[in-house]
Amino acid sequence: MVDAPVAGQRVKVEVNSHNGLTTIEGVTLHPAAKNHLTVKLVNGYNASYPLEDVQEIEILGTTATTAESISSPTEIDESLPRVRILHTGGTIASKVDYATGAVVARFEPEELIATLPELTTLANIEAVKLGNMFSDDIRPQHWNSIIKASKQAFDDGCDGVVVTHGTDTLHISSAALSFAWGGKGETPPGPIAFVGSQRSSDRGSSDASENLLSAVHWAAHGPKPCGDAGDAVVVVMHASNNDGACAVYPGIGVRKLHSSRRDAFQPVNCEALATVNIDNGECSHSLADGYQEILDSSSSRAICTQPTHYETSVRIAQFVAGPWLHSEEIEAIVQTGVQAIVIQGTGLGHLPIEDPAKDAPENTKVWRALTRCINREIPIVVTNQCIHGPVDMNVYSKGRKQMEMGILGHGSVSAPDSVVVKVHWALSNNMKVGDAVAANLCGEGNNLLRK
Repeated sequence: MVDAPVAGQRVKVEVNSHNGLTTIEGVTLHPAAKNHLTVKLVNGYNASYPLEDVQEIEILGTTATTAESISSPTEIDESLPRVRILHTGGTIASKVDYATGAVVARFEPEELIATLPELTTLANIEAVKLGNMFSDDIRPQHWNSIIKASKQAFDDGCDGVVVTHGTDTLHISSAALSFAWGGKGETPPGPIAFVGSQRSSDRGSSDASENLLSAVHWAAHGPKPCGDAGDAVVVVMHASNNDGACAVYPGIGVRKLHSSRRDAFQPVNCEALATVNIDNGECSHSLADGYQEILDSSSSRAICTQPTHYETSVRIAQFVAGPWLHSEEIEAIVQTGVQAIVIQGTGLGHLPIEDPAKDAPENTKVWRALTRCINREIPIVVTNQCIHGPVDMNVYSKGRKQMEMGILGHGSVSAPDSVVVKVHWALSNNMKVGDAVAANLCGEGNNLLRK
């Protein structure tokens, strides 16, 4: 039996397997079990073998377990646009800690550039590290930091901005910046592209490289945002599970709909604005017909020089309509001082507020609790838990009853998470929530999805 190498070493291993003598290469991890050898293969997957089955181990080198700073300056090409990458963290900026096998966020911004030399053919790249966070830890104060940093980038003369971000709440942050830059009828000076990855940068199956190349290409060479198409801020991610193409989605009309697929992001009630094609590191883009039409017909919006921000003290409660929604929970949350309530309604936006057979008094209590909230001038907004399709409270009598109560959201085709962000933005910027929900501020009210 051979001795197991330490974690973090690159190895070539000959092992007796079910298919006979097999040779594998990869990086050793902490063993998955006692007296086993665990190797992370180049395709990103792990393989474990009993040490007694390992015939030979050749040490090829050592893989660093910490990010190394890349300090060499990049040569400036005056003919290329300037793009600033704002680094917040997430899987796109993660590596495997080979001592534990865990994915950790610790790429420095310079490493993102150094590992993708093709970036320097697209733009003059600058990088600013705002943090190194997983996106589930992002809060409104972090949106404000991104807003401030993106404004600084444009003030400094950059042509476009790329925000690297964890995928789990990427669509929420992109919506936040969309309203910050475009909510008052303006548009940012240049493209702002959010980008992430589903798989860490050092995995063979990673989508990080193509996503980042596409986002930088869009920020450098995409059209100036018009604002009417939801393009004030975009999300750039894999268009399918295969390599070669990334989709450009409206930042207020997209959602993560799968936990692990590389094409996890899909549009909600709209379509992709464009596709960025990658061929051997070279990028080109094609605009969707609908987006081109909007660009051609859109009235000119003023360039935003002072993007708005978010009050971090705002509290918005969220509920899901269904058998488990009770008045006691609504009343309890109201006591905490929330400024608005958003409920994911069923179907066309319905809530459990009726008791026709007189056997569900809970529903009547929910109706009374919501009525008391409205009487206290706490806005109640309904979104669509179906994700796709409109909130239409005109179809059934229950919906009309909800509108008579003063419940908001009728006619909305906005992505549900974008509605919550818009409510927060309205509360932060002295706009009536009802007016904001009913308005199409920066493209979130477009309904371009095939019916």
